[in-house]
Amino acid sequence: MVESTPVKKKRKTGWAFLLSFTLQSLFVGILILVPLIYTEALPKTMLTTFLVAPPPPPPPPPPPAAQPQVQRVRPTARIIQAGKMMAPTAIPKEVKIIKEEALPPDVGVVGVAGGVPGGVPGGQAGGVLGGIIGGVVGSNLPPPPPPKETPQRIRVGGQVQQAKAIYQPKPVYPALAKSARVQGVVRLQAIIAKDGTIQELQVISGPQLLVPAALDAVRQWRYQPTLLNGEPVEVITTIDVVFTLGG
Repeated sequence: MVESTPVKKKRKTGWAFLLSFTLQSLFVGILILVPLIYTEALPKTMLTTFLVAPPPPPPPPPPPAAQPQVQRVRPTARIIQAGKMMAPTAIPKEVKIIKEEALPPDVGVVGVAGGVPGGVPGGQAGGVLGGIIGGVVGSNLPPPPPPKETPQRIRVGGQVQQAKAIYQPKPVYPALAKSARVQGVVRLQAIIAKDGTIQELQVISGPQLLVPAALDAVRQWRYQPTLLNGEPVEVITTIDVVFTLGG
């Protein structure tokens, strides 16, 4: 038996292991180097374009407003010969009928001697157109009414004597004023009419608790009419109504 066969198998196994290890190391190295060489990055062209891109252009100006078209009408020259009738060059399709306003009816006014052209009916002969301030409009108009006669009033005093009372009831003393021990003089201004009655009363002064009683009493007073040149007149006078607790 020869014992050299096991030595050859050991040599072949060593070379095969070394070759396999070398190939595997080379493959692993390639896998590690490839990602480092070819990295994932943005293209340089795209990055540069984004950084230096110009701003957007401004919006265009609005269009100008359309100007209205002016139509020019050329006047048509017409030749008119005096004393001759000219036939129209074209006959219109529609003929418009012109209606004139009716004249106002004749009022049948006949002019008078001495009148003015353009005058009004019933005016004054020989007058002025448009009239004159304060002039007479027409002789047929009624005369204006006479002004109302303003009643003449005289004030008592001086040569005018006090009116004579013919009916003078005394005032009733108010119970409230009596319990409050209020007394005094109530002065009134009165207008005595032509027939001797009291027409107007105004309070001049006096205690407020006594004023209503004084007014009620004086309204009932009657006077003899005051005469001026034989005619009755109204009189403005002052009346004092005295209230006394002891009286």
